[in-house]
Amino acid sequence: MQFLRTAFWVVIAVALAFFCMANYVPVTVRLWGDLVMETKLPVLLIGAFLLGALPFWVMARATRWRLKRRLDNTERALAAATAPSAPPSITPAPGMAPVSLEPDAPAPTAAQADPLPSTSNSTGPA
Repeated sequence: MQFLRTAFWVVIAVALAFFCMANYVPVTVRLWGDLVMETKLPVLLIGAFLLGALPFWVMARATRWRLKRRLDNTERALAAATAPSAPPSITPAPGMAPVSLEPDAPAPTAAQADPLPSTSNSTGPA
């Protein structure tokens, strides 16, 4: 992308240089009253272009500044809204035994565990 931007500005600069060389003639501009200005044509045209582009450039910079401020404010609000205020508490899933986080609590052994109910039915259908 940087290459394209540089190539674009090089083309613009070369075209402007050729235009200036081809049209480097003196021009007399009559201002109000007896005020007369003599200048070269490229200087007059480039000055007029820059003077016309100035309001749009200022407006674009102001819009960019305003949008950057809004984006920064929104990012700060999002960070404040998603920041945890307290560490999350650990709650067991429904139907599960609570988990003890204490290190000295003994783990249940196989003998202490409740056996599963028997599913075999001796009187079931044949």
